[in-house]
Amino acid sequence: MTSQTAPSGRPETYIRFDGALGRIENLFNLIAAASILALMLLAVVQIIGRTFFNSPVPGFIDLTEQAMAAFAFGGIAYCQRVGGHIRMEIVLGRFKGRALWIAELVGVVLIWLVVAALIYGSWFHFERSYQIGDSTIDVGLPTWPSKLLVPVALSLLWLRLSMQIYGYLRLVLHPDAEPIAVPVIEDVTTAAQHEIEEAFGEDGANEGGRA
Repeated sequence: MTSQTAPSGRPETYIRFDGALGRIENLFNLIAAASILALMLLAVVQIIGRTFFNSPVPGFIDLTEQAMAAFAFGGIAYCQRVGGHIRMEIVLGRFKGRALWIAELVGVVLIWLVVAALIYGSWFHFERSYQIGDSTIDVGLPTWPSKLLVPVALSLLWLRLSMQIYGYLRLVLHPDAEPIAVPVIEDVTTAAQHEIEEAFGEDGANEGGRA
């Protein structure tokens, strides 16, 4: 990946690509959240229908199985972008400067390789499902749409990891540079501040800080 660097030292092309990729990740994360909400509402209808009207939702189990791909994989790239996955920060927190960025880079490269293998395997399963016309047992829903979502979401994660490889490599070469579009270790106060901003916006965070 090539990147044009502004006089300030900020890789502008890298930042623009990060913004474009981030918008796609936000969309996938929204789809995942919407699928969870829809499944919850469907479960309510299923319980009420079965309990009071003896009329459950046809294919409820089949719909649940297909929706699992959306909420399990839809937000995976977004979570990687914001550093929401479980990280061994108790170990990484002992490193500083270039040593920290090298450790982060090695970890991301290993994940990048694993995700590449998962993309290949999940695409193979999608092709097989599409070719044989695989469907669910109860109402006969085709399974290939949910199986296609898996390699697509993993490909989005692979792109995010590729971005982070570049970001960490940049920091390995220039340890004093500003970390851009990579997860960084935060202290408890900073992490709490970011959680408040996500929940209530910057205004709510500022009011909480003043209180």
